[in-house]
Amino acid sequence: MKPTKPLSLPEFVTMLAIMISILALSIDAILPALGQIGIDFELADPNDAQLVLSAMFLGFAIGQIAAGPLSDCYGRKPIIYLGYVIFISGCILSMAATDYSFMLFGRMLQGLGAAAPRIVSIALVRDGYEGREMARIMSIVMAIFILVPAIAPAIGQGVLLFSDWRSIFTLLLVMALIAFLWFALRQPETLEKEERREFSLKNIASGIHETLQYRIVTGYTVASGIIFGAFLGYLNSAQQIFQTTYQTGELFALYFGAAALAIGVASIYNSKVVIRLGLRFMTQRALVALTIISFVFLVIVSMNNGVPSLWSFMMWLLAAFFCIGILFGNFSAMAMEPIGHMAGLGAAVVGSVSTFISIPLGWVIGAQFNNTVIPLVLGFALLSSMSLIVVWWTERGSDT
Repeated sequence: MKPTKPLSLPEFVTMLAIMISILALSIDAILPALGQIGIDFELADPNDAQLVLSAMFLGFAIGQIAAGPLSDCYGRKPIIYLGYVIFISGCILSMAATDYSFMLFGRMLQGLGAAAPRIVSIALVRDGYEGREMARIMSIVMAIFILVPAIAPAIGQGVLLFSDWRSIFTLLLVMALIAFLWFALRQPETLEKEERREFSLKNIASGIHETLQYRIVTGYTVASGIIFGAFLGYLNSAQQIFQTTYQTGELFALYFGAAALAIGVASIYNSKVVIRLGLRFMTQRALVALTIISFVFLVIVSMNNGVPSLWSFMMWLLAAFFCIGILFGNFSAMAMEPIGHMAGLGAAVVGSVSTFISIPLGWVIGAQFNNTVIPLVLGFALLSSMSLIVVWWTERGSDT
């Protein structure tokens, strides 16, 4: 049911942040359990446990393609409802799986379902805001979204102290129900019937074609996917780096959370200065800094046989993630700016394409784990420089 008055901005931002954060919680709360999952399913290669993450991102990438266009046709709320139903089904399947393939299928369903609240939430923001104000709101939402990983591994680790990894999925199910009820009872529909687009393959193809005609949309979508590929490579290998290479044990959640906080702090900082300095200024400076510090640290890593001291690795990680925190919200805002008239489909194209780009890049980085941090740091150095090149190409052809 609709509320009697529109949501206040603080409640709107908080609700969106919680809805979006379920995706982050689904990813990061399971990280401490990857080793045990590999043992329970008797995986021959420990790196294969990383597929628990990749399967979810695959479902997420596929789900965005449908969620955006469907929300443009039927409205934002019904599609988010459907997404929660699919997500909850995936939680139940993963929780009950006795075969690794079924476990991965459940994870893919979770990603498929999480795509609706994640991607349609961006359309909700775009329905009411644009330009730098949209970037400010997205930065705040993304800050909370990124702050969740600061505590998610600790939550997962806490669950493992009293139960097994299956109970983590029970927690995710409960969180999804809470978010579902809040959204259903408080958030009004933001897309009026007269503004909706007819759902058809022809309209979808036409919308995708129109979206990709914008150099800004295409360029920043590709640049975002490349950077997210580096971040996904970190997610894939973080548990092994901290618990295998650096032997941090249960302190893994602490180190992982500290890195996540750097992204959150950067997102908050970006929300405060982006209106004054501009999207492009902040984005380009962050990319240049990320490229330089990654190549410099790669030299240090090579001089230490691939395993520098933990404190130096954390210093690099904090600096790199501060840059990424600036990039995440700005990339989305710039890619969406020219396509407000079809925000649902536009968000689907931007999110799906960037995720499809990131999955193989992140998988390659994670699969190269060899008890050193060389694959991760090298991946960051190369991908940040590639993203910077794409941004430069994009801006060369832009008159905005």
